[in-house]
Amino acid sequence: MKRDDGRAVNQVRPVKIQRGFIKHPQGAVLIEMGDTKVICTATVDEIVPPHVRGTGNGWVTAEYGMLPGATNTRFKREGHAKGRSQEIQRLIGRSLRSIVKLEELGERTIYVDADVIQADGGTRTAAITGSFVALYDALLWLKKEGKIDKLPIREFIAAESVGVVDGEEIVDLKYSEDSTAQVDMNVVMTESGKLVEVQGTAEGQPFTLEEMNGMVKKAAKAIKDLIAVQKKALKIS
Repeated sequence: MKRDDGRAVNQVRPVKIQRGFIKHPQGAVLIEMGDTKVICTATVDEIVPPHVRGTGNGWVTAEYGMLPGATNTRFKREGHAKGRSQEIQRLIGRSLRSIVKLEELGERTIYVDADVIQADGGTRTAAITGSFVALYDALLWLKKEGKIDKLPIREFIAAESVGVVDGEEIVDLKYSEDSTAQVDMNVVMTESGKLVEVQGTAEGQPFTLEEMNGMVKKAAKAIKDLIAVQKKALKIS
């Protein structure tokens, strides 16, 4: 198929990650994936929620939201996360906790906030990819301050969308593609290729296990490209 932005079916949009985007949080990045832009911050707090208290472990949690003007029509600002936003922030939190050694973090919490300032598809996957970099910077700050001896990171993690549009499998769907997709899928994966979450939905005809595996493999290749961008932003060879 011919994509309206000229990309190949397996090509991600241009990705930019700007660190230090906000000065107050210990980690703060602006991630841009095409026209989708998300501010991701990571803030350290020296307390943990009640269910973790006394265990010696730390905690990582996330909140997600969209600015009222992030889409082509304004929507009401959420007082509390509901529905879609709640589901996405839980996904971000689960994804980040999967690669953090909480027992080495100490009894402290890292709050990750992902705020979409412009949406053109793939906001949750961009939020996960950018939030990891913000989290990494917060951990670097903890190490610099002497609060931890080493970074409690198992491995890198990123996320990408994949789907079927006009009968063809494509990666990194923008809104015009996502809104007409026959299959819509989001994949969260570690650098070593381990799956954290796969969210796949048929919007029309059901898809086969073979088709699902094919889409996951396409997402995996794109995620490797995203992790390379993360490492470049963090100046890791």
